[in-house]
Amino acid sequence: MTDETEPRVTDADLAWVAKAVGLAREALDAGDEPFGSVLISADGDLLFEDRNRTSGGDQTLHPEFTIAQWAANNVPETERASATVYTSGEHCPMCSAAHAWVGLGRIVFAASAGQIAGWREGWGLPPSAVAVLPISAVAPGVPVAGPVSQFTEEVRDLLERAARRG
Repeated sequence: MTDETEPRVTDADLAWVAKAVGLAREALDAGDEPFGSVLISADGDLLFEDRNRTSGGDQTLHPEFTIAQWAANNVPETERASATVYTSGEHCPMCSAAHAWVGLGRIVFAASAGQIAGWREGWGLPPSAVAVLPISAVAPGVPVAGPVSQFTEEVRDLLERAARRG
């Protein structure tokens, strides 16, 4: 399982997680599930950002998956492992696999897949159609940090708002 202890994160990490959570808020406001992610270069530059876009019916339009696809086409293979993905929620198995196959580096997430599954269960929602697995179970070579406690309550609130409207 994901290490549920406080991860070692820097102030720069916190700023990028905040950006990802802001994208999650934007997704919710647009009628999508509240998830957002950013891809940051080793130099600290924003390379790509996206939010969940599943409301149109394509449940694969997760921002983490889109980031992996974008990186495969736009980031030299030699630079991918030094890039970091910051995200509001831990990658699902599909996104974890895409991340690993493309060769991206570290992932920092605000809320873990286990936390999110527990919240959803507590709200009486059906379980995910896909197994809830930590990134390390799908992509064991990818370094991860999360959950980041400064943001978990905000992510929980966004997800609860999405559950209530549903």
